[in-house]
Amino acid sequence: MGSVATTTAPPAAEGAQPRPAFGYQTIDAAQSGSDNSANASAESVVGGVVYVNGWWGTLYALKAATGAVEWNFPTGGGSAPTVVGGVVYVGSGVDKLYALNASTGAEMWSFKTGLPVESVPTVINGVVYFGSYDRRLYAVNATTGAKIWSYRTDSGIDSSPAVTNGIVYVGSDDHSVYALNASTGAEIWTYKTGDSVLSSPALADGVLYIASFDNRLYALRAKTGRMVWSYLTGNGIDSSPAVANGVVYVGSDDESIYALDALTGRKVWSYTTSGDVESSPTVVNNTVFVGSDDDSIYALRAQTGAKRWSFATQGCVVSAPEVTRGVVYVTSFDGHLYALRATTGREMWSFPVAG
Repeated sequence: MGSVATTTAPPAAEGAQPRPAFGYQTIDAAQSGSDNSANASAESVVGGVVYVNGWWGTLYALKAATGAVEWNFPTGGGSAPTVVGGVVYVGSGVDKLYALNASTGAEMWSFKTGLPVESVPTVINGVVYFGSYDRRLYAVNATTGAKIWSYRTDSGIDSSPAVTNGIVYVGSDDHSVYALNASTGAEIWTYKTGDSVLSSPALADGVLYIASFDNRLYALRAKTGRMVWSYLTGNGIDSSPAVANGVVYVGSDDESIYALDALTGRKVWSYTTSGDVESSPTVVNNTVFVGSDDDSIYALRAQTGAKRWSFATQGCVVSAPEVTRGVVYVTSFDGHLYALRATTGREMWSFPVAG
């Protein structure tokens, strides 16, 4: 077990100082959970299929080109799915993590938790890491679903874990950020913020970026948990940060999305919408894609924040957009999954995931 260090958030101050939505994944890889944002966009569609899970209780596999249904599976709601090695891993609203055959939707195994699972699973080196509202972070065998270890926090876990260099990072509703040994679950360090940590961590160049509902985005040393800087927004943050080209992007419930210098926390730009920005940004081809509670998805220039386009839905957009092969996939509280042209925002198709 490594040394345990506990640090505490600073008092509120202006500027820089020395985030449940239903979702989808279109990725397939040897592993997920690398040294980058938990919301990093996909590079390829799995056999031309988009997987989407909703609060309405059903996981769908849809043809990426048309939105036609390949198969569906009842989940009772829960997390966005992660697709790795031909297997769909998804948290459920009925207190389970499921592993499903990505081609057929057939159940391979399930793991029982004490409460629902809205934390998106991270799969790396044959292990699935995920949190639950039962206050625990779990590590289970990706092939069999057998428990390897669990770690108990003091409140539920919405945050989705990130794993790199043998360490698992995750936030908890108990106001803390945790760094745990990926093999054993032993605590390495904790960092205490001023409110719930619904946000999921992003890692870049040895720094962990994560937000809290205490209105702040934090940059912490990944090895020690020591704070590098924090940035104060005008309201709570449940958006998860994305890091690209030395800039950290994150939304806030003050209705804005922020671009901050990753080294210093200095504001590069901000863009104000007409609703809370609970959505987590995705950065692709120098464009930031993000949703807002004003019912719209925005495409902004990554360098300046200037708007390229916006697309209006009929409900809040709190999910993180998924961008692959020139298409943006995003869900709305109007109950639809939308496929939009990434360059123009033009709708290609939509599917009623609400049933």
